[in-house]
Amino acid sequence: MRKRTLFRLAAGTVAAGAATLAYASLVERNMFTLRRYDVPVLPADAEPLRVLHLSDLHMMPDQARKQQWVASLAALDPDLVVVTGDNMAHPDAVGGVLRALQPLLDYPGAFVFGSNDYTGPVWKNPFTYFLPDREYAEGVELPHEELRDVFTGAGWADLNNARTSVKAGGRLVELVGVDDPHIERDDYDAVAGPVAASADLGIALAHSPEPAVLDRMAADGFSLLLAGHTHGGQVCVPGYGALVTNCGLPRSMARGLHRWPGSDSWLHVSAGLGTHPTAPVRFACPPEASVLTLIPR
Repeated sequence: MRKRTLFRLAAGTVAAGAATLAYASLVERNMFTLRRYDVPVLPADAEPLRVLHLSDLHMMPDQARKQQWVASLAALDPDLVVVTGDNMAHPDAVGGVLRALQPLLDYPGAFVFGSNDYTGPVWKNPFTYFLPDREYAEGVELPHEELRDVFTGAGWADLNNARTSVKAGGRLVELVGVDDPHIERDDYDAVAGPVAASADLGIALAHSPEPAVLDRMAADGFSLLLAGHTHGGQVCVPGYGALVTNCGLPRSMARGLHRWPGSDSWLHVSAGLGTHPTAPVRFACPPEASVLTLIPR
């Protein structure tokens, strides 16, 4: 009887594991979700400003469902579209990214790149994400210059270690960004400085939300800091949250809207819309895009 009980427990555990894997790989990773947040960063009596934040598409050429869902977000009529990197996961993905983002290119926009805009993903042991000093492995080169040309050709601001101002929602928005800190391409020194007094608002972008970079952005007076990279943990434990962030950010800030410590700035970390192609699963962390409605303080 004891052997039968142990066998039933083992069989039940295997069945539960298989069902969880099937759900995570076939269901939840395709449960595209729109998050909405109010962010109090505008002066008193200012009209709201809608920012659509997209990140981590990790697009494969044949992901039609994801492409159609992202394209449908143009119906939100955002004042500003911000993309925080890791758009591609395949050398032939530019067409898929364009099918997803084409309707949004008509709006004011800005972008930074992530590591998976430069090189493709390679298989990794998932347990290495718990190692703080693991070596970064590069895959095949990706057509990032082609993607850059598409974005800038539509008038979007390239904020990879750059700074500019754009008109959005009738306001002058000062923008700053860095190339991906995760692979040490960031150079905030080249763009550092206080937000101009003439700007109505300052927004800062980085793919990987490294605290050392975010601290400097907040100190310069950028009210809203936007990043991706973490995938929200991608595989989370209900009631506990993300297991890792793959950066210096605490687990408690792996996704969503947070007040940045020691400042008046807000940080929004997108859990992203894709997955690493060699680990196409999500659990307790569905893919997402976010509409940030900026309102008076």
